[in-house]
Amino acid sequence: MDRAHLIPDRHGDLVRRAPLDARVYQIAVLASLLAYGLVALHFEVGAPQLLVTLVTAQLAQWACSRLNRLPFEPKSALISSLSLCLLLRSPSLIAAAAAAAIAIGSKFVLRAGGKHLFNPTNFALVVMLVAGGGWVSPGQWGAPAFMAFAIACMGTLVVTRAARADVTLAFLAAYAGVLFGWAAWLGQPVAIPLHRLQSGALLLFAFFMISDPKTTPDSRAGRIAFGVLVAAGAGVVQFGLYRTNPLLWSLVGCSLLTPLIDRLLPGPRYAWTRVSPRSGRTTGGDSHETESASLPVPAHARAGLAAGRP
Repeated sequence: MDRAHLIPDRHGDLVRRAPLDARVYQIAVLASLLAYGLVALHFEVGAPQLLVTLVTAQLAQWACSRLNRLPFEPKSALISSLSLCLLLRSPSLIAAAAAAAIAIGSKFVLRAGGKHLFNPTNFALVVMLVAGGGWVSPGQWGAPAFMAFAIACMGTLVVTRAARADVTLAFLAAYAGVLFGWAAWLGQPVAIPLHRLQSGALLLFAFFMISDPKTTPDSRAGRIAFGVLVAAGAGVVQFGLYRTNPLLWSLVGCSLLTPLIDRLLPGPRYAWTRVSPRSGRTTGGDSHETESASLPVPAHARAGLAAGRP
């Protein structure tokens, strides 16, 4: 954990110092990617579907917050709905609305260990695939190197602010190993796994879906193990079961293991927190998604601050 971004609060705990929480950066990046896809890549998604998805997600967030007597927090719902706009394709507006409602509802209903079990977008996409209500087109981004580089750079910003770069890097390294290993087993040229890695959809998954701070394991060791498991599971789905969208299927399956990983490899729970520039107090988002206003840290980090070290 970067001590330069931590300051002590009035109780002596450490809290993340940032002008905005990571969700604001995620929203900016996802909105930019969606705009690029609509204007430059001519995504097959119309304005009605975009509007239905975005509005339904906010309504579902508001309704679920009221039912659970929690503050209305629109940012997480906006992230999920923007991700659905980027990935889900369906000719039905009812299906688009259902996907948004399922994504938001899953956060409040499917919970384990004090946090939601599945990445909302991932869960909604899998449900729509099973129900036949839509499809995911991984080739819609193409594979130009400049596009992959742009997505990776923006994604790096997001996961760094969200303190989950470790799971993204572990997944990408493991998945590259799976692809190159399979190609070597079959005697295929190196160009084939390289082509599979040059995918905007892969980088979107790695930087914006598997890196979700609220559904990944709490400890760094747990997140690294989780990233490797998702990569291995994707290899089994793709090369063993011969199914499309292997990353989505693998993530939803491996997410069931997160509570076990947290038990075996415990760590501090992530909280969407920031420091008010005027009062120095911590402020949080939806209490349903922010269990505490401070981030637990090891004793040696506390001692370092007490001694005046940054």
